Amino acid sequence: MKQFKDPEFMGQFIDRYRDMRNLWEVKNPLYQNKPARKASLEKLLQFVKTQVPKADFEFVDKKIGSLRSTYRKELNKVQASMRSGAAAKDVYVPSLWYYNRMRFLEDQIEARESLSTLPSTLPSTPSEASEDQPSPSILEEVEEPSWSQEDLSQDEALECGSQEEA
Repeated sequence: MKQFKDPEFMGQFIDRYRDMRNLWEVKNPLYQNKPARKASLEKLLQFVKTQVPKADFEFVDKKIGSLRSTYRKELNKVQASMRSGAAAKDVYVPSLWYYNRMRFLEDQIEARESLSTLPSTLPSTPSEASEDQPSPSILEEVEEPSWSQEDLSQDEALECGSQEEA
């Protein structure tokens, strides 16, 4: 697999990958088209086989994922250093040799918007909460329901009895 890591070969691989927009550009009309994607991957595979004869689709897919992941990590470091309010001279400089070659992915790699699982009717501030309704004191006891044997069905009563014996 060392043949793949040759900078000249990897550079050519990245350039070919960049030219096949349907493999990485989400808004490309052929991005969702599986036969078109497979044809593009087949072209990449044929190129890779010139250096790695035993390569297959999985190998090419993993290499693409690895390149994208490494680029994303470097991009995150750059963006984090810019957000921290650092001076221009203190902004992180990527050490990845193919970082600039992969810049075409920059606008494709975005964090997804998170969705809140909280109901939208919650008050935005604690003071609004106390105005709307009195909240129970932390010291107040919560009354738990008590169940009598008559409340339970016979099956439940048997289950409870066998659990207590155990």
